[in-house]
Amino acid sequence: MHNLGISIYPEHSTFEKDAAYMELAAKYGFKRIFTCLLSVTKSKEEIVEEFTRFVGKAHELGFIVSADTNPEVFAHLGATPEDLSIFHEIGIDIIRLDGHFDDRLDVIITRNPYGIKIEFNGSSDANVDGLIAHGADKNNLCICHNFYPETYTGLSLECFNRFNKKWMELGLHTAAFINSQQENTYGPWPVFDGLCTLEMYRNLPVSTQARHLIATECIDDILFGNAYASEEEFKILSEIDLTKTTVRVDICPEASEEEIGILYNYNHVGRDDHSEYFIRSSYPRLDFGKKSIPYRNPNKPMFERGDVVCVNDNLARYRGELEVILKPIPNDGNRNLIGTIPAEELIILDEMEKHHDHLFGFVKEK
Repeated sequence: MHNLGISIYPEHSTFEKDAAYMELAAKYGFKRIFTCLLSVTKSKEEIVEEFTRFVGKAHELGFIVSADTNPEVFAHLGATPEDLSIFHEIGIDIIRLDGHFDDRLDVIITRNPYGIKIEFNGSSDANVDGLIAHGADKNNLCICHNFYPETYTGLSLECFNRFNKKWMELGLHTAAFINSQQENTYGPWPVFDGLCTLEMYRNLPVSTQARHLIATECIDDILFGNAYASEEEFKILSEIDLTKTTVRVDICPEASEEEIGILYNYNHVGRDDHSEYFIRSSYPRLDFGKKSIPYRNPNKPMFERGDVVCVNDNLARYRGELEVILKPIPNDGNRNLIGTIPAEELIILDEMEKHHDHLFGFVKEK
């Protein structure tokens, strides 16, 4: 199951503002908080006091807190891979290693007596498989991708997929960042172009970003990288179906009630004997064997990638089957157009095509 999360940077805010933000996120079911110690320049004593209070409030609200660190942060706090007592004192649940130690110490840190999980940088070729082979506690390991404050520096989808292939093969819990589209958001550094993992997310609606991560089937936790996201964005993400891939469809004005029902009222599963031309959801046919779906001319000679259609009375044996077009096909009169996936959502269709026989659904507009 996916968890939703936020990021908080106490050195740039006040406890009161951060507490209110945490309460708002908790109201909408968010479960994780990411914070960063890399950018904090205060004394050890100030950090311990400030972050202990912050983490304590987060725990009161049911959050798990991860903190971004590196060897320099450890040295500043007087911690070592063999002594995480200061992080335990603060209450940190997950230590993210933006920069790691050596192989011996990276194994030792995963076997700390406090049960603090160790999170490695997912946007790298970290030697996590080698650590596991040499005795690292796999149950205490997890993965979190980077975020990228500078425009055009975020991961390409190809690079993202290459890294995730490794994490999936290891069976590790993963997290990645999406971007709030609110103005004047910030992160740990004085750069204000958003904080997302994939560059293509930088200007996309938050719902599309999150649902694309779900559709990739390789990311568990979805975190806002920048602060503060809005209550409306929290509400939007809280209403996403986290159990399966979902995609928006612009409904054709002429679509019938029965056709819209086929779209929204079924758990769609693509056939494993799939075609290169469309994803087929055949289950609705069971309900339309003796019902009628009259042919409706969409006034277009071809169905294009992203069109969502259903088979009509002219091909009665398959009547009611829902099909998501992958490659252009002629309009031969056997299918009615229900709607079209908008252009910004076609990245989700790309993932559906990769997982053609998996469960999927459609976002019902309110």
